[in-house]
Amino acid sequence: MTDEECPPISISEKKSRFTVTKYLPVFEWLPRYTRFKAVSDIIAGITLGLTMIPQSMAYAVLAERIPQYGLYSCFVGGFVYIILGTTKEVSIGPSSLMSLITLQYTRDMPQDFVILLCFLTGCVQFLMSVLNLGFLVDFISVPVTSGFMSAGALIIVIAQLQGFLGLKYKSKSITDNLYQLFKNINKVRLTDFTLAISSFIFLLILKKLKDIDYPCMRNKKDARRNEIIKKVLWYFSILRNALIVLITSTIAYEFEANTGSIPFRLSGKIEAGIPKISLPPFSSQVGNQTYTFLDMCTHYGLGLGLLPIISVSMNIAIAKTFATDASINATQEMLALGVCNILSSFVSSLPISGAFTRSGVGSASGVQTPMAGLYSGTMALLALSFLTPYFYYIPRATLSAVLISAVLPMIDLKIIKVLWKGSKTDAIAATGTFVLSILIGIEIGFLLGIFFNLIIFIRFFARSTFQIDNCKTHLGNKYIMLKFDTCLHYPAVTSFCDKVMNLATKDVPLIINCKTFTSLDYTSIKGIETLSKKLNYEKNQFWLLNLNSDIVQNFDIFADNKYIRLIKKKENIADVLYNDALSNQNSEDLINVPLNSQREDSEFISEELVLMSPLEYKIRQQ
Repeated sequence: MTDEECPPISISEKKSRFTVTKYLPVFEWLPRYTRFKAVSDIIAGITLGLTMIPQSMAYAVLAERIPQYGLYSCFVGGFVYIILGTTKEVSIGPSSLMSLITLQYTRDMPQDFVILLCFLTGCVQFLMSVLNLGFLVDFISVPVTSGFMSAGALIIVIAQLQGFLGLKYKSKSITDNLYQLFKNINKVRLTDFTLAISSFIFLLILKKLKDIDYPCMRNKKDARRNEIIKKVLWYFSILRNALIVLITSTIAYEFEANTGSIPFRLSGKIEAGIPKISLPPFSSQVGNQTYTFLDMCTHYGLGLGLLPIISVSMNIAIAKTFATDASINATQEMLALGVCNILSSFVSSLPISGAFTRSGVGSASGVQTPMAGLYSGTMALLALSFLTPYFYYIPRATLSAVLISAVLPMIDLKIIKVLWKGSKTDAIAATGTFVLSILIGIEIGFLLGIFFNLIIFIRFFARSTFQIDNCKTHLGNKYIMLKFDTCLHYPAVTSFCDKVMNLATKDVPLIINCKTFTSLDYTSIKGIETLSKKLNYEKNQFWLLNLNSDIVQNFDIFADNKYIRLIKKKENIADVLYNDALSNQNSEDLINVPLNSQREDSEFISEELVLMSPLEYKIRQQ
């Protein structure tokens, strides 16, 4: 093939294309967007929209905000994620855990605090993506995440019992919530409770509707009919939230039309129309007190760091659960969520992220690309434009039932039993995170769970583990070989030196196989230097085997190599030990080959480093 047929590829052009697709993933899948994918995304997007609208209103109520702010949080994130998102199953919007934690830091404060928190959450996420800190999410283990999510779900269930029972009170914690619940138990509104329990049962039945094996569908001759019935039942199951909201709202409307009163607590009036686009507030008036930007940031405290991490963690967890056809880029998810939250704050949004329930619906609906967010977001805009007068009639008891049914599957206590059988440390991490999140607070429990995991992680690196082999060369020289399981890191240096000193003996040489040492930090190199000096002082023989060239260069820079002795290959152990034994018998003065000698100019650069007499050393240098 000629050069004309295969023109050279410009490296700069190739690099530019790679950079664009890396930070704007839409250009990765958009050129391959087909009619089939478009139709699938439309169906999935509409289904997601019908699921998201009632849920988002419930999430706003959970954050103690009026339902319209949940709707304001539904569309911008989906639009932005089309361009920046990496996982097709992720649906950006309000979520139960984000609403719960938002409540912790904005309780009894005006909406300005929520909007600014959304903006600052996005700014922190954007900054973390610029600094390429996506790897930080890897330090949050699955047991800690499971314990945190289970605790959050339980807290949400208890918090929603207020609306479930038709009660109205203020509470600041789960214990206070339970106290207020029992204190006001005699004020339970029977109509609200009846509606809530009926809605909850309805949601559970419809959830199982698609999984039931119906006898009438076992006839294989009517395959076409069976497929249609199965599809219809599946849609009823997926759209159960929208259906129950529609049914109960109609009941409330009919009560008002026929009797002039409504026996349920309602969501309240929702302002019609798309929210105004404006900058987030950087100050707020609370009563007679004016909160400046710094005052508001101080009020958030740990929330400024916690919300961004939890938001990204949820997206990564969703990606790991559903995305089987693509790699997961935590840094890109930080960038996407950061921009989503920043721009959403311009329309008075709650802090947003992905949600497991919506992702499950999207996956089951056959979503193909993040383009589904365009249609779900459009559904939210249409609802704000035309349906807000009817949202007034949505009973709070129904929203509580929707929320409880959505978060109940997140309570996963079975995993603790499984973890206890396999890893008691992980079981303790999951249980501890769950219990502390319930007793102390969801955010503190999460942080303590991560801290516990980090201690276990650091403890692992602070304990050097290696295999001890008693060996013998073909020339009859005995030696001890130490084979490390992992690289040596600075927390393990003291443990490493103590173990080697205990093994060292004057009669048997000691060789450390450094094959697993990909790099050594300054502390590790100085520790090996000190160890070599001690062993040399006590007349113990000590060598390093298979040390790579990069580490050798670091020894030249950091260490005094007078006592450092190397063996480049395992095949030379016999010769090195034999020559050393002979030299000791003849009491000849020997020197070590200096590590910082001019290796690049020596003629024996590729030869093994061994002990040699001064005369041999001078001859080889010539």
